[in-house]
Order: sequence, then C-alpha cells, then structure tokens
Amino acid sequence: MSASESSGSVVRRILLGAQLRRLRESRGITREAAGYSIRASESKISRMELGRVSFKARDVEDLLTLYGVNDPQEREALLVLAREANVAGWWHSYGDVLPGWFQTYVGLEGAASLIRAYEVQFVHGLLQTQEYAHAVVHRGMPGASAAEVDRRVALRLERQKLLLAERPPEFHCVLDEAALRRPYGDREVMRGQLRHLIELSERPNVRLQVVPFSFGGHAGESGAFTTLGFPEPGLPDVVYLEQLTSALYLDKRDEVAQYARVMDRLQEDSPNPAETRDLIRGLLQLT
Repeated sequence: MSASESSGSVVRRILLGAQLRRLRESRGITREAAGYSIRASESKISRMELGRVSFKARDVEDLLTLYGVNDPQEREALLVLAREANVAGWWHSYGDVLPGWFQTYVGLEGAASLIRAYEVQFVHGLLQTQEYAHAVVHRGMPGASAAEVDRRVALRLERQKLLLAERPPEFHCVLDEAALRRPYGDREVMRGQLRHLIELSERPNVRLQVVPFSFGGHAGESGAFTTLGFPEPGLPDVVYLEQLTSALYLDKRDEVAQYARVMDRLQEDSPNPAETRDLIRGLLQLT
C-alpha cells in the first residue's frame, strides 16, 4: 500500500463523515437520536462526522436506513467509502510515539495538494535535517529514552518523503528569523540545517520565505499554524493549530479564510525565495 493510499483513507473518512452529517441534518435528526440507533453516544456520532474514528459497516448501514437512504447504488457507494476509509496509514506503526490527535494531521498532510505553514519556534518538521530533528526532540522531551527519540526522528524523516514524491504537494513555508537563529544542537548541526534549507528551497514544489527581524511586527502575531488544501472536491481546507497536549482542526470557511489572509500577508511582506536564500547564506556566514 502506498503512502498516498493510506493518506487518502483519512480524506475518505472525513468525506464520509461530512456526508453522514449532511444526511442527518437534512432529516432533522439529532446526534443523540442517531447515536441511539447504533447503540452509541452522541459524542461518537460527532467523532464519526468529523472523520476522527473508523467506521463499522453495520453502523453506516443502520445510519443510512435511519436517514432514509434506500437506493441500493447510493448505499453501496457510501459503504465502499467506509471500507476504503478504514485502511490503516503507514504512521500507525509509530503509534507508540504518535499521539492520536497528531495521527489525523499526518494523514491529512500526506493527502494535501497544498500545504502552507508559518513557524516561529523552530524550522518546520518537513524541512528539518536528521541531526536538527534529533536536537529538537531531545530538547522537547528531556526525559525520553534514546530509543523513543530515535523513533520520533524516524517518523519525522518518513513524513518528509512526501516532498520528494513523484507528485509532491506544493509546500509554502514562512519562517520567522527567530527559528533560524535559535540554536538546536551544536554549530555544525545549525550550519547543516541552514544549508539544507537552501537546498530544499530550490525544489520547484517548495516556496520558502523568512520574515526578517528588521521587518518588525507582522501578520503572524497569533503564532504558528498550518493550512491544508486537498484535490478532492467537497473537502474543505483545514487549519491545523498544535497545542501542548492536543490540536485544533478548523474547517469553517470564515475561520480558514482569516488564516489564509494572514499567510498571504506574511508571504507578501517577506523577502521572496531568492532573497530568502541570500538571507540564509548571510546567517550561514555568521554561524
């Protein structure tokens, strides 16, 4: 099974959940009543409609009956979607070090056709070298064993393969200059990371920009965020906001639009990719 197939299962889960929500709402049925019909709670229905859990065929069949979907072809199409949505992603093998709320993100990241990210604390995970990633994980988890640190780094390197895939997503990343000046690891680790950024920024699917200190205050005042766009029709863009012990996934159109505007402004206000490479080369000489 390819990475795109397993990532696609996350998208199918979200698509199926959204269709079930539309069917329920069109019939005026509450989540509580829907949950009762499949011997589950209201919160289980909510998680299903958000695409956060896998689907049992029997539950989907019972919900379709409750929602009045009796056409055999329509039912079968949704049941096929449910089966495809239950395919386990490659990242499930990292379940020992990967919290459930981040598994959803990894699946969405792998399925996206456009990823736009702003980072302030450190270099974005898709752009980190192995040595830099090791230093970041070690700093963030001082009590972790060497084996756990290595597993987390391996997961990060596995995620990065999507940028080198045959059909890679467009990746637009804006880094605050602080991310490049804050040292993780020793001098050679930082030098290696800066060189890696210059090299990756030359790839046709990567647009890297840095907001310099000299610009002063800027649009990214709310902190780091990522927006994800998908090729599938009917699947809305998603904003991902990572927190210490969980994450927020925003897909309401007006909220997503606000973050898109912030990203637009960050890109407009930052030096272009060629000028950014010059800025990084300047930092490399100082490191």
